[in-house]
Amino acid sequence: MHITQIRNATLLVEYAGQRFLIDPMLAPKGYHPGFPGTPNSHLNNPLVDLPLPVEQIVDVDAVVVTHIHADHWDTFAEQAIAKTLPLFVQHDRDAAVLQNAGFEDVRPLLQRTHFAGISLHKTAGQHGSDDVMAVLGERLGEVSGLVLSHPDEPTLYIAGDTVWNEYVAAALAQFQPDVIVLNSGDAQAIGLGSIIMNKEDVAQVYAAAPQATVIASHMEAVNHAVLSRLELRNYLAEQNMLDRVLIPADGEVMQF
Repeated sequence: MHITQIRNATLLVEYAGQRFLIDPMLAPKGYHPGFPGTPNSHLNNPLVDLPLPVEQIVDVDAVVVTHIHADHWDTFAEQAIAKTLPLFVQHDRDAAVLQNAGFEDVRPLLQRTHFAGISLHKTAGQHGSDDVMAVLGERLGEVSGLVLSHPDEPTLYIAGDTVWNEYVAAALAQFQPDVIVLNSGDAQAIGLGSIIMNKEDVAQVYAAAPQATVIASHMEAVNHAVLSRLELRNYLAEQNMLDRVLIPADGEVMQF
């Protein structure tokens, strides 16, 4: 397995002979306005350039969109990705959005789906605490994660846009993943707190999955993600947790 950190939550995953593109946000630097009601909303998104040409990023066998937010699926992805590629989504509502955009092979993920001999398992998550969801639940909507498994590969869990909660704990207990990708940039809603994992959440996952390597993704690319790679690295060093946590730069390739 090879995982390339592209930018934000966008990943390239080479797994059992197949190439998956995860949560493609492909806009050029600074194209979109910042998210209103969030820190640093005066900054335009994305904050940084793509590390690879778009043509290379979209040269894949399938695409997974964990949820349809602008920093996980944008108009540039819609334009660049071949309309015939298989697209996996969390449910029928997201499928309808992509079908209306002209994609011909959109597949809602069941609890377990098969693709080229690989098992894809949808997992649950929550885009913030209960208090956050009580205020912003309609805006933040439903989110999902994904587990990839194959007899010849490590089990991979991509948690998606969630904070640490019982859904993540249940996925760790059920699947016992070897590699875990966390969206850990501590994106914030002003006055409400984190809507993805913060550094303490990363530590919770580290402790709950002693068998796993943890990858910190979704960092330093959108205005409301306030946790930097350096701050996370320093925090984990203080907790003696850097032995199993990777904090890749954009464009970095990890092999397992």
